[in-house]
Amino acid sequence: MNQPLPPGLYIVATPIGNLGDMTSRAADTLCRVDRILAEDKRVTAKLLSHIGATAPMTAYHDHSDEALRDRILADLSSKAIALVSDAGTPLISDPGYKLVRAARAAGLAVHTLPGASAAIAALTLAGLPTDRFLFLGFLPAKAKARAETIAEVANVRATLVLYEGGSRLAESLEALSHGLGRRDAAVVREISKLHEETVTGNLAELADRYAANAPKGEIVIVIAPPQQRAEASDDELDLALKDALGRLSPSRAAQEVAAALNIPRKRAYARALELGANG
Repeated sequence: MNQPLPPGLYIVATPIGNLGDMTSRAADTLCRVDRILAEDKRVTAKLLSHIGATAPMTAYHDHSDEALRDRILADLSSKAIALVSDAGTPLISDPGYKLVRAARAAGLAVHTLPGASAAIAALTLAGLPTDRFLFLGFLPAKAKARAETIAEVANVRATLVLYEGGSRLAESLEALSHGLGRRDAAVVREISKLHEETVTGNLAELADRYAANAPKGEIVIVIAPPQQRAEASDDELDLALKDALGRLSPSRAAQEVAAALNIPRKRAYARALELGANG
């Protein structure tokens, strides 16, 4: 019979696809805890059946209220409780950080059992620089907020890593292409599964590829950092802005051109206003 674990919160990474990626320590922990906090109990039930774990589950997700968190904290002083997400490492674009913060504030034990992460796995497959990267989670659903988020990171000299759903993939790739220019990128899906796929190209090419063929499931987009280049000349700036102003407002045109030429948005916007005023 498995020995009980010391009380505390156990953050347990689960497979992102292939169940064989479950670590022996993670499986042993889930078989020995008193309770499991699951993002979706139906998803986690399949994993528990696979490893033979029988601990009761409680749903814990983005919509869980503070009352549930308080009850969990009360139990943690005497029980071992595991936190899992549907796939991968909990808290990475998944609920949980508030519970961890509250547990630490209460002086309760918190342990992590590292394992699979779709973001890290995709970085290894993309063939893009990995020495410095920025994880963005999911882009906002609304176009304006999405464009603003992309503009915020346009000049960050790091590889960008994002999560996206298949139904929004083409839309997000198009927005990324407009905001970041024709950067090299990779779309990685079905990681560790039978039909694992990594498709590379620039953002515009990838947006076109998926516009009429939306894949299913959750996907990782990996985007190369901006290329270092000489400061764009005034003539280059004007040429790019005139093209963009034929399609966009001065603000959106400046945002797109600043990203494409890797120049400050303030410079691009000031010139866009001048070109607009001059007809």
